[in-house]
Amino acid sequence: MAAAKSRTYRLCLAAALGALLTAAVPAAMPAAYAQGPDSVADLAAGLVDSVVNISTSQTIEGSRGIPAPQAPEGSPFQEFFDEFFNKQKDGADNSPPRKVQSLGSGFVIDAAGIIVTNNHVIEGADEIVANFNDGSKLTATLLGRDEKTDIAVLQVKPNPAKPLKALKFGSSDAMRVGDWVMAIGNPFGLGGTVTVGIVSARNRDINSGPYDNFIQTDAAINRGNSGGPLFNMNGEIIGINTAIISPSGGSIGIGFAIPSDAAVHVIQQLREFGETRRGLLGVRIQQVTDEIAESLGMGAARGALVAGVTEKGPAAEAGIQPGDVILSFDGKPITEMRDLPRLVADSNIDKQVDVVVIRKGKEMTLKVKVGRLTEAAEKAEDKASQEPVEPPKPVVTELLGLTLSELTPELRGQFSIAPEVKGVVITQIAAGSAAAEKGITVGEVVVEVSQEPVALPEDVTKRVEALKKDGRRSALFLIANKAGELRFVPLKLDE
Repeated sequence: MAAAKSRTYRLCLAAALGALLTAAVPAAMPAAYAQGPDSVADLAAGLVDSVVNISTSQTIEGSRGIPAPQAPEGSPFQEFFDEFFNKQKDGADNSPPRKVQSLGSGFVIDAAGIIVTNNHVIEGADEIVANFNDGSKLTATLLGRDEKTDIAVLQVKPNPAKPLKALKFGSSDAMRVGDWVMAIGNPFGLGGTVTVGIVSARNRDINSGPYDNFIQTDAAINRGNSGGPLFNMNGEIIGINTAIISPSGGSIGIGFAIPSDAAVHVIQQLREFGETRRGLLGVRIQQVTDEIAESLGMGAARGALVAGVTEKGPAAEAGIQPGDVILSFDGKPITEMRDLPRLVADSNIDKQVDVVVIRKGKEMTLKVKVGRLTEAAEKAEDKASQEPVEPPKPVVTELLGLTLSELTPELRGQFSIAPEVKGVVITQIAAGSAAAEKGITVGEVVVEVSQEPVALPEDVTKRVEALKKDGRRSALFLIANKAGELRFVPLKLDE
């Protein structure tokens, strides 16, 4: 009897647990739980035929390929190695020229046969071939390339029997961190490889050029993906895969793509002119630090500080001055210094734009006609150094770790200071002072203190004292080097 009751209890308990599990788990589970995330198969199938593998070949001179061993300095073998391998280098090299091949990716943007890739994929190539997903191959010619953004535009002649399908650009500015993206390319020569990830970050500066503004993604990007497209989930190109960070050479989830909004302007110019035609403002700028912002009384650090203005350039003609902080250009805010070069470069030549600046605590809007940036900028001629002259002993002032003196002809000659430089010369710097830590050197000249010109050491003293009375904690010094190049240096007033 007891055994029967025990068995009945176990059956009841099992039934109760079964009912509980049935209630907790729906009979028809949603597809997302049953099959994982939505498939991108249809999206990839519609795009892969427009992504091409770029193969290049380059002929290089023959080489024996035996590098000289590196012997320790002073080793008895060093002289022997140097003599032997120099003879090898100077002797006749009978080895024939050889071809070196490389692989990358690209994509069609016009059914007429326009293909985009990276400049480094085709640089130095004697022959460029676009390999399509269906196995067809077309020889490509170079329409134009831009080293600074690493973009190249190619032209192929399509087969009328196999028309090309062009891809569309989307807005990279609309992408947010966390949005899904898909890359298609030719990693390690495998071809037609699809990977998926998210936008990990935006506006990345990886020090590859003056216009860095990369999208960072964790979608797997490897060698050979360079020049391939990065898509949003609508199948629009929002980036051109260009670089990775990888100690091993393989993907570790840190890849970078050129934003489409930056690439489109360059691609249009390369198609039309075969070169880029960038805008020019004609200023030398530096970052606005918290110290500089405080010394200028402008609140939060932002914008680009004008350290110099090119003579007769667009900025000079518009009235922009050293010491101005550019807050916006053509209606677009300058959050940090590196925003300005990109905005100026993308502007149309001769376009009239509004530039908002802060000058001595007041905002003003200036009209600037954008010029054209030329690659062959003339360099200033080297000035002959004068023989050092024993300087007199003028009255000097010690302030904020600086020993200041009137810029006499003797001191100008001693420090080889350019004739056009005006101000107060620095003859000594206290070791360990803030001025020394900021990189100020003897022989440089104080031109302004908080946007007021100075000619004598007592001018600097008066200006510093006035700033202290106003409750300022730092003063912004405009410093000229011996050649006259300017930069701003903030110095704390409690030194």
